[in-house]
Amino acid sequence: MDSPSSAASSSTKKMPITIIVIGMAGAGKSTFVQRINSYLHSQNPPTPPYILNLDPAVTHVPYEANIDIRDTINYQEVMKQYNLGPNGGILTCLNLFTTKFDQVLDLVEKRADSVDYVILDTPGQIEIFTWSASGAIITDAVASSLPTVVAYIIDTPRTTAPATFMSNMLYACSILYKTKLPFILVFNKTDVQPHDFALGWMADFEEFQAALATHSGTRDAEGEPTYMNSLMNSMSLVLDEFYKNLKTVGVSSMTGDGVKDFFAAVDASREEYEKEYLPELQKARQRRDKSLQEVKEDSMNRLLSDLAIDREKNPAAAALDRWDPDEEGEDDDGDINIIDRSEDPWPGQYVDLTRARRHEGQGSNWPRPG
Repeated sequence: MDSPSSAASSSTKKMPITIIVIGMAGAGKSTFVQRINSYLHSQNPPTPPYILNLDPAVTHVPYEANIDIRDTINYQEVMKQYNLGPNGGILTCLNLFTTKFDQVLDLVEKRADSVDYVILDTPGQIEIFTWSASGAIITDAVASSLPTVVAYIIDTPRTTAPATFMSNMLYACSILYKTKLPFILVFNKTDVQPHDFALGWMADFEEFQAALATHSGTRDAEGEPTYMNSLMNSMSLVLDEFYKNLKTVGVSSMTGDGVKDFFAAVDASREEYEKEYLPELQKARQRRDKSLQEVKEDSMNRLLSDLAIDREKNPAAAALDRWDPDEEGEDDDGDINIIDRSEDPWPGQYVDLTRARRHEGQGSNWPRPG
């Protein structure tokens, strides 16, 4: 069986491509990460990915993460110390982790020659990553260093209703335009519900409108279309352009069906990143650097001007204003360090779902049937 990255030339090693896995809670993100991890290990030769778990509140994950946010930050302790709820605790943990993300990038870059894929498993609460400053910083930092693609995981069985489908598509569209990165729609759980209906709705808006018309609650007591019905009809026309250039795959994280198609879409997204997204990122970085330099020069000029005026008005105080190197304290910036667990020995790089390893002190007592 050939590796998904077998097209790469042996003489020139390509940079690993980063897959940011995003999706609604319960869509199967972690199970999907385990499935693609297992698939990459099964190649000949094996191509183990470099996995980052960014969910501090998860009890256990069905794979061995190379970098785990839980090894750096204690979610329960953060909630206790800052008097936060569950979502606030996750957001604060992600903010604290982001302050050390330069260490993460250094560790990833050290492994760039030995891995083909870097996978980021994001928190279950999608808004915490997609609409927070820390999520934007992590996404921009990774995309500036490595080819990056966003995999948006959709719970296919829960998307059969036209209203739910439209909500997912609108959220996917907003993430696409916010990240400005190559985007793959992954219809998960196709072993439970095939995704053919979704492909039909995306290819033909009239088919979606027909399905919407047959759905209950589309007309009021007088037989007129409801507001939501009219809104979704209009949005289906608006999103028609969005669907045309969108990559979609159907995957079963349980059986592994469709994983090969997913990696084909990922490899195609690498070319899209290099041709379209990377030049735009470089231009945006140049504009930002130029703007920051102008602000810095303006601030420095005003500071020097203010100092000159102050020295003229109060020369005695200016003479006493001298820097004493003995009074400067040491910069304490080494209290938190990112742990790369791939350097520790363990039997395997991944585990089956039935053998998921729990962290110490995070045992769970689940009710048993019967």
